[in-house]
Amino acid sequence: MTVRVVLADDQPLVRNGLRVLMADAPDIDVVGEAGTGAEAVRLVRDTEPDVAVMDIRMPGMDGIEATGLITAAAGATRVLVLTTFDDDDYIYGALRAGASGFLVKDMALDDILGAIRVVAAGDALIAPSVTRRLIAEFAARPEPAPHPRPVGNITQREREVLTLVGRGMSNSEIAAHLYISVATAKAHVARLLTKLEARDRVQLVITAYEIGLVTPPR
Repeated sequence: MTVRVVLADDQPLVRNGLRVLMADAPDIDVVGEAGTGAEAVRLVRDTEPDVAVMDIRMPGMDGIEATGLITAAAGATRVLVLTTFDDDDYIYGALRAGASGFLVKDMALDDILGAIRVVAAGDALIAPSVTRRLIAEFAARPEPAPHPRPVGNITQREREVLTLVGRGMSNSEIAAHLYISVATAKAHVARLLTKLEARDRVQLVITAYEIGLVTPPR
């Protein structure tokens, strides 16, 4: 399957560099480029890509607002945010807006391509340098979620799985912890995604913190 990608960054040099890096990947096709958030939203609407690689800081409409508009639309485009090490405050907003993952601009080529493939496949990815601490601090912030997710319809076992997802465990780690098969762990996560109307594991992590299943580190 070819992953169709839109690149959104206000720096032409960055866009060109990313496009050149992706040109040799036979399964990734850059279908458009945008220099502002508003352009990115229009381009995603017109081309319906699998993934939008979105810079945060752009003139006019920034990447956070653009991410919210893209993820709120009926299309299946997922947003992979492009960030730098000092963007923590922006990342909190991007998480709330529905971003499925984060790339750091100085990541290795293979990692960038891998992240695009992971997000296109429907999973979520956070670059190693955007650490678990970041999500913990985000979830611990005092402002309430704009649309709290109801969790009353999940089972006790699903609450256990949600807690472990919130701790950053993979399906295989969850399976080992609960003495269940990886397939069963994956099925529990899939049911949680459906019941909580979450796009991906990032939103499950946020929910686990917001409802107190996981306590942020102090």
